[in-house]
Amino acid sequence: FFNDKNSLFVEKTMSKKDTFTLTDNSTGQTWDMPSRTGAMGNRLIDIKSLYGRTGVLTYDPGFTSTASCKSDITFINGTEGVLLHRGYSIDELAEHSDYMDTCYLLLYGELPT
Repeated sequence: FFNDKNSLFVEKTMSKKDTFTLTDNSTGQTWDMPSRTGAMGNRLIDIKSLYGRTGVLTYDPGFTSTASCKSDITFINGTEGVLLHRGYSIDELAEHSDYMDTCYLLLYGELPT
């Protein structure tokens, strides 16, 4: 379900096709920003160096288009109402697992047998 051993991002060597080009239309300057693959297969633009390289910040009210962190444990998509822990939906865990099972899952990456 998750790529790269439950990691939110798949790290790889960046090639030109693994980038997005950002253009400042007022100056004509361009910057290549690396892209990544998210756990759910969606493409992401890695903007961690954006401010340092461009002096520009992003504006995303409500963080509707922002992945806030890289997580090996949790995936959240608030728009779709998705909350996963280690690939299991929170609904599934609540219905079929108890507190100790869920703690084990979070600590060891799998449900106890």
